[in-house]
Formats: sequence, structure tokens, C-alpha cells
Amino acid sequence: MWTEEKIIKFIYEDKWMMEVLKAAKSLHLPDWWICAGFVRSKIWDTLHCYNERTLFSDIDVIYFDPTNTEVLEEKKLEEKLHSIIPDLPWSVKNQARMHLKNNTSPYSSSIDAISKFPETATALGLTLNHQDKVILTAPCGIDDVLHLEVKPTPFFKGSTERMDAYRERIFNKKWDETWNQLNIFCTD
Repeated sequence: MWTEEKIIKFIYEDKWMMEVLKAAKSLHLPDWWICAGFVRSKIWDTLHCYNERTLFSDIDVIYFDPTNTEVLEEKKLEEKLHSIIPDLPWSVKNQARMHLKNNTSPYSSSIDAISKFPETATALGLTLNHQDKVILTAPCGIDDVLHLEVKPTPFFKGSTERMDAYRERIFNKKWDETWNQLNIFCTD
């Protein structure tokens, strides 16, 4: 049976994932996490018994710093990550400003922002502590990702507009073409 500890163990044993996490850690960002597909895809690939890692459209590094919410700062951080590991599609976003883009109340932390991602299976994040121990956050739990279920987060269920955006996102992502055992829920 899968547990958070088992997920952490799979991540820790994946040299490439640990290299990516250590690159993000080297930026010394406040409240930083690598989230979304980076975590979800590892779990789904493993549950589908894939020998090869599925491709990432991006590696989402998030952090929370209300003292500097300039987009230019995020671009500089992406450049730093590209200098460490050049061939990855890095995406760095300060969650202290993302509420403006997402048209919602300000987030209180990166975990608060993750809890408001569209899908429960994507509302996941990883970080490293001072001893490089992997820390997993799953504000909506891990059951859906482990049961290969794609459902809207409570935040997205609470709005017709957000549910429309959720459905469009699910349609565009076409995850069921990559992971054919998924059960995708499109109703609220």
C-alpha cells in the first residue's frame, strides 16, 4: 500500500529528481517547493509501470516572498536554474503575486497556493530540509493521485468559473492519452 513515506522514498531514490530538488534548494528561496506535474507524473509513471519518465512541459518551482514580487526576479531565478541544469523547462513563480493572475484572495504561503491548484492529484509539492530530507506536502491529500483519479480541488469546486477552467484544462492536458488508467471527473 502506498503512503506518503513510500512516495518520499521513491523520490529520494530517484537521482535525477534529487538533483532537480537540490538545484532549486541552491537558490535559497523562502518557502520553496517543486510542485504539480513533477510529483504527480512520478507517481502516475510508477503506478503505470513505465520504465521511462514521461516528458515535462515544465518544472514548477514556487516560493513565497512578499518583499519582491517582480516578474523579472522570477526570470532571473529561472536563468540561474538553467545555468545549473540547462536542459530543463524551468518555471519559477512567486506565490505572493500569483493571486493577482488567478483573480483570487492573496495566498498566505506556498502551501496555501498549492491547495488552490485545479486538481487534487496536482496539488502536491516537494522540498528539501537542511539535511536534504525530502518533504512532501499534499494539502488535498494523496488518495486521488494514488487512485489515478483526477478531480477538482475544493477551491475549484466552489466556483462555476473555476470549474469551467478546470474542464478546459483537463481537455487540453489529455493526460488520459499518457496515463490510460486515469479516471477523470469533470463534474462538480
